[in-house]
Amino acid sequence: MLALSGCRGADSPDVVRRDPLEGSAFSGVPTSDERLRVVFMGTSLTAGYGLDDPADRFTSLIQVMVDSLTLPFEIVNAGVSGETSAGGIRRVGWLFEVRTDVLVLELGANDGLRGQDPSVMKTNLQTIIDEVRERYPAVKLVIAGMQVPPNMGSQYVAEFRAVFPDLAAANDGLLIPFLLEGVAGTVALNQADGIHPNPEGHRRVAATVWNIMEPLLLELAEEFEATYSGTREDRP
Repeated sequence: MLALSGCRGADSPDVVRRDPLEGSAFSGVPTSDERLRVVFMGTSLTAGYGLDDPADRFTSLIQVMVDSLTLPFEIVNAGVSGETSAGGIRRVGWLFEVRTDVLVLELGANDGLRGQDPSVMKTNLQTIIDEVRERYPAVKLVIAGMQVPPNMGSQYVAEFRAVFPDLAAANDGLLIPFLLEGVAGTVALNQADGIHPNPEGHRRVAATVWNIMEPLLLELAEEFEATYSGTREDRP
């Protein structure tokens, strides 16, 4: 279970975007074995805890946006409720048996809830990054920043929050400053537990994630289209 501090609202939860590839070479949604693989490795937030329809998960909405632009990406939801950074390490071996092109790492909130040492969490997350990059050196990294409530103490809150930008900077990754920006603490965007986003909340999360990831996905799609015409097995 997650308990995260609230933040100011984003300007708009609307995830409908203009087509930045209008007139491009992308002419249809690729089949799964032709796609680049984007793995969202996370907690109950990624898993879509409490939602009746998996299509409402923010990762599913990202897939809809990707497909609407006919971009060559398969979005893989690897969220597990209650997952910690240590648990994530144990999943690396089998989760990344298939080639991965982008890793979105959404882990740490449950570590914070349990009051675990942020330096240990940071080491665990770095281990996940290192093991994935050992397999796939060219993998792109996106870090989803998280926060803990102020009742954890100001020093702990600051140390916890700093882990995510530090990891992004050290590993040449993109940073989503706070995954639940505009959602945490907003009653209308959360389920009855006040913790997990409802469908509208997931729309807001999808918009937050898309704003950070869209330029990366467009760049990778252009490179892929220019370089490879076959399946992912054709790539080194």
